[in-house]
Amino acid sequence: MPRPPLPLGTHGKIKTYHVGPKRYRARCRYRDVNGRTYEVERYDSTRAKAETRLKEAVRDWVPPLASAEITGNTRLAVVGAAWLAELEADAERGHLSWGTVDTYRSRLNGTVVPALGELRMRESSPQVLDALCRRIRDQSSASSARTVRAVLAGICAYAVRVGALETNPVRDIGKLESRKARHKPSVSRALTAEQVVDLLGKLDADSAAVDADLPDLIRFFLATGERTGEALGAYWSDFDEKAKLITMTGNVIRATGRGKIRNDGKTENSGRPIPLPDWCVRMLVERRATARTLEGPIFPSTTGTVREASNVRNRAWKPFTVRSGYDWVTFRTFRKTVATLLDDAGLTARQIADILGHARPSMTQDVYMGRRSVSRLGADALGGLDGTAREKAG
Repeated sequence: MPRPPLPLGTHGKIKTYHVGPKRYRARCRYRDVNGRTYEVERYDSTRAKAETRLKEAVRDWVPPLASAEITGNTRLAVVGAAWLAELEADAERGHLSWGTVDTYRSRLNGTVVPALGELRMRESSPQVLDALCRRIRDQSSASSARTVRAVLAGICAYAVRVGALETNPVRDIGKLESRKARHKPSVSRALTAEQVVDLLGKLDADSAAVDADLPDLIRFFLATGERTGEALGAYWSDFDEKAKLITMTGNVIRATGRGKIRNDGKTENSGRPIPLPDWCVRMLVERRATARTLEGPIFPSTTGTVREASNVRNRAWKPFTVRSGYDWVTFRTFRKTVATLLDDAGLTARQIADILGHARPSMTQDVYMGRRSVSRLGADALGGLDGTAREKAG
């Protein structure tokens, strides 16, 4: 005759095991009010403490968010797939950027799963996870290693929430400094004001660059410090001529399985008003007067749609930089240039962060983020770049 099930909301006999030096595991079966029976376990330094923690876990029981099949014996690859599915659901609801999902998916499938995919979650010790991160740091860069660590942290946090792990082992991974990396990140380089004027003059004199609509786009980068996707995602409805403002409302990215999409931005501080230098306002007014439509992007493709960032970079910008002798300049260089010029003009880190859309310049400055004051100091500082090199060239 089969054993009768446990009454709803009760647990079976608690069994305690000595699993290591000052390490005990207490286990029992618990039947939730949903009718499912779960294996519950907790660890501590003594038998009594482990049993107490187990009783507290049963008392405060919350059903796992995932299937009860995810346990400490589940392979990391399976838990990683479940975690990624949760991220995709968050992106669908607009709580997370699809670009972030793609980054984590790439690291999960390209690095974490090949290295640790067959590992059982209970085997995910800080030593094993730390060894992978340090190997990535030494073979690639500290930045890559930090991304891998973020993926591991997300997977293990998910495992904790569904009851497959008791604590997140990634919290015990050491710092990942770049000084020991084989490929150290290159130092970001900014253009000087003189180089900006020279570059703009060469843009205006280059027929291929003009045909690709680069002169105005580059001026827009220099006036706003916007990311590439933000600038390409700027719509005419975002431009306020009287207030001399452009409000960042979207960021154009390409997401796996979804194609080209326009999301709300990279950070919580992305949606922001940016005061414009007078020369940029004039440029946009002139551009608006000849625009085919005011319903779409300020810098559209030849078909009137939002331009693809990779196409602009690879087909138009890179060939121009080779022809002009500025092959070291990327679109990110313009953000660095804007930040450097604003810093030289005496703006605070918080003011610069608000212009560039950085959510966290430092922990202390986060306190002042709520003000979101719109200062014209940035626009005035960038007013030195008169943006009229095309007139001088003529």
